[in-house]
Amino acid sequence: MTAYSEPARGAGASNRAGTAAKTSAAAALALVFGVSALFSVLTAILAWIGVVLAIVGIVLGIVGLRMAKRPGVTGRGVATGGLVLSVIALLLGLALGAGITTFLNNEDAVDRLQQQVDDLRDRLGR
Repeated sequence: MTAYSEPARGAGASNRAGTAAKTSAAAALALVFGVSALFSVLTAILAWIGVVLAIVGIVLGIVGLRMAKRPGVTGRGVATGGLVLSVIALLLGLALGAGITTFLNNEDAVDRLQQQVDDLRDRLGR
């Protein structure tokens, strides 16, 4: 479905006053937060910021979907996209956090990592 056919689904291309339908601000912000959250989580260093952005994006996506039901307001697809990206970012961020926590709680893995760092220091010190 294209963006041009989206208003035809709801109240039409215009509302009763004859003005053009407008995209919900919450839907647009949900998409922005979803993309930002996914980018942050994928950098791994900013994963905790990505989780926070994802939570905000999910809330805005839900609000955007509700607002898109009103006459004269569009943005259902934009809100859905933001919601999906935010959920993916949240799941990836939580998985990354769980993986890091599990790794750091494993003494053998931390010892192996420390040994590799020590070996690298020895090689660089020569």
